Amino acid sequence: MVFALALATTQIVGCLASQPEPNSVRNTGTTAPAEHQLACASAAAAPLGVDSSAILPVSSSQIDPQTFQVIVEGKGARATCVIDASGNVVSVQKV
Repeated sequence: MVFALALATTQIVGCLASQPEPNSVRNTGTTAPAEHQLACASAAAAPLGVDSSAILPVSSSQIDPQTFQVIVEGKGARATCVIDASGNVVSVQKV
């Protein structure tokens, strides 16, 4: 019983100790809203030559307060999409 309690305490402390530091890279980024990521996936279908149902957003980041960049992939093809805060696709570039 004592061993189980000690083991559980060690595991909890280990989990707490591995939290990211405040303002670390892992917790400061802002991603594009989900609907913007999906709009980029749809917009990338033609440039990639892939059906839109096969394209998924794989990452996104905020470029400035009004603009996001979304990376999308589908069937081995990849594109970079720039979309504004209102959801208007600004550009799609095959990578």
